[in-house]
Amino acid sequence: MTEVAKRPGRTVAELMTSPAITASPGEKLGAAARRMAEARVGSLVVLEEGRLAGILTERDLLSAGAAGVDPATGLVGEWMTSDPDVVEADAEAIEVWRSLAAHGYRHIPVVAGGELKGVVSLRDLVAVSQLRPVDGVFADVPKGLEGVVAAETAIGSVRGLEGFFHYRQYDATELARRRSFEEVWQLVFDGALPESEPEAARFRHEVSQARRLPPGFLADLRALSRAAGGARLLASLRTAICLLGAREEMQATTDLGRPEARRDALHLAAAMPVLATALYRASRGKEPIEPDPSLPTGANYLYMLTGEVPSPERARAIERYLSLTVDHGLNASTFTARVVASTGADLAAAVSAGMAALSGPLHGGAPSRALDTLDAIGRPERAEAYIRAAIESGERIMGFGHRVYKTPDPRAELMKATARELGGELVTFAEEVEATVVRLLKELKPDRQLYTNVEFYAGVVMELCGIPRPMFTPTFAVSRTVGWCAHVLEQVGDNRLIRPSSRYVGPPPPKPVPAGF
Repeated sequence: MTEVAKRPGRTVAELMTSPAITASPGEKLGAAARRMAEARVGSLVVLEEGRLAGILTERDLLSAGAAGVDPATGLVGEWMTSDPDVVEADAEAIEVWRSLAAHGYRHIPVVAGGELKGVVSLRDLVAVSQLRPVDGVFADVPKGLEGVVAAETAIGSVRGLEGFFHYRQYDATELARRRSFEEVWQLVFDGALPESEPEAARFRHEVSQARRLPPGFLADLRALSRAAGGARLLASLRTAICLLGAREEMQATTDLGRPEARRDALHLAAAMPVLATALYRASRGKEPIEPDPSLPTGANYLYMLTGEVPSPERARAIERYLSLTVDHGLNASTFTARVVASTGADLAAAVSAGMAALSGPLHGGAPSRALDTLDAIGRPERAEAYIRAAIESGERIMGFGHRVYKTPDPRAELMKATARELGGELVTFAEEVEATVVRLLKELKPDRQLYTNVEFYAGVVMELCGIPRPMFTPTFAVSRTVGWCAHVLEQVGDNRLIRPSSRYVGPPPPKPVPAGF
């Protein structure tokens, strides 16, 4: 629970942004967007003849952009949310918090006696709930640091109440639909999408060159696989990253400029699919396959894994998955990578630390577990009894629910559409099980809103593309390494050692030290 919720005496009037920035329905989207940017607000209240007509948010602008609307001609009234809910200025903060959470809003107009007074947003609530030091001690830190702002980033963010996430200024799911994985990669690394095919080709060439491993390194990977024995692939992959950093003599980031740090970051991210597939094949007694310089990352990954150039449908399906999972806010592995980077460690150290965090099943291991659930059910007619028993016994249903999203996971929606495009009995079965789970959760857990998350259909897509289940989490790591590296570059560009405080809860000190024996 945040500090806002613990202080029922605080009213909306104390927290709101006032006066509200306004627009008219007939105003052009471009002008409205500029005013929002100048005022540094996330929404405009739309007034028509003095009457509250709607609200226009940053997400509305992103949706208009994704639809190809020209901001010079598109109108506010065409993209605003009409007749929005409002909150009274004397309402308690806790009530506004609950309203935002229940409806998935990020902004809500504030009125008094029917007159517009301002806008209150999640940003306003977070601003007053951030934790401040008092005599060097931080108070009321929530478990898991939930809601605590620990970093500033321009890479992207997740709006869990809205069911929306973005990379830079673009809707991430639209990027996955419409742009290549390398273009998304360039966006998070360098801050902008390529503006022409020659520019995109230059980055693809950079990636192709960066895939190259040091001489003899594939033999090192075979030796590593033998030494690891039956260890999980992710553990071997983590070791391989450290080994690559050592062989390439990667330097502490405090000793590097931006170009050198970017070089190391690009090399690690480009090499990750080569390392992952080589280790998998070595663990099965097969020879690693060198990357094909003519293939982009998604197709190359499947090629190096299976030895066959994939169909365009399979290559595009994996590209979508990789693009969707590049970054997702300050999750456990990304935070870990930034913490290690803040010490000045080299890029390989930060990436291997992120991978260590990813190895936990609560973070990166769910796609294969979701498919394990489908295997355990076996047939559609068994779904009802199996799921009901699991829910009633308190068992977690893998592939459902998310720490951040209180709405359907937008990544799951695109993965479901991608699975349907690939087609097959597995997709039909997965949809039947999904419908059963959602129905029973509503019946047995009516106070909780649990939706399909990205792992459920991601597992289906990877299975249909020929990726073996032991490679599901390493595939996630292939994508997320791009995000980790982007965050490390951002961290070292404006670094301060991350050193939070802890609260001591043991026996009161000091006590006399007892005599020895």
